[in-house]
Amino acid sequence: MSETTVSYSVDGTMSAILSAKQVTKSYVIGDRQMAVLDSVTFDIYSGEFVVIMGSSGSGKSTLLSVLSGLDQPSQGRIYIDGVDVTDWSEDRLAPIRNSTFGFVFQSFHLVPSLNALENVAFPAELRGDKESRQRAQSLLERVGLGGRTTNFPHQLSGGEKQRVAICRALINRPKIIFADEPTGNLDSKNGAAIIDLLIQLHCERQTTLVLVTHAPEVAEHAERVVTLADGKIVKDERKGK
Repeated sequence: MSETTVSYSVDGTMSAILSAKQVTKSYVIGDRQMAVLDSVTFDIYSGEFVVIMGSSGSGKSTLLSVLSGLDQPSQGRIYIDGVDVTDWSEDRLAPIRNSTFGFVFQSFHLVPSLNALENVAFPAELRGDKESRQRAQSLLERVGLGGRTTNFPHQLSGGEKQRVAICRALINRPKIIFADEPTGNLDSKNGAAIIDLLIQLHCERQTTLVLVTHAPEVAEHAERVVTLADGKIVKDERKGK
């Protein structure tokens, strides 16, 4: 896979690959309006490994959904490579998500009627990629599942399902991988293996990795940790390399 290219602004400073500007997300529950995100502003740069953490209800998964275009903010703006995509329609956003982003979810979200190879190849086939099956095979071999390509999700363990999901996230050579509690449904051994795999792939491909977790042991591996509480960023810490 090709490496992610770091982009720079006209004055030579590194420019953000993804930006949130004064983002608020509110929901109406009965006669109350509840702000899950409250005026969140921050940038993510090409090649970073960023962990978004916080306790349950802090807004971390909502922030990931808004950043990735799976949901829209109630207020504020979202920029991808400097382009304001906040008001884009679903028809316009969907191909951007498919080509620019890769997703890994806690619940795997594999298609039950497709085998491992077909699940991985599916996003690339949507783009008309004639080499989707070959690249899916290579990715599955890379994560140790070369012998499980014809197995269906119900024939795979939790750890194997998540490795398939990671391969699916990588198939379109995304600039950014979003991982939402990717170890949440796994035991500690498989969870640690999945985090190790995500870090290895991030380092090999220089893909930006944005990972949501509540686990401090996962956050320890990140280059940057953004901590949320009550929908606000309370800490944004970059670690020295």
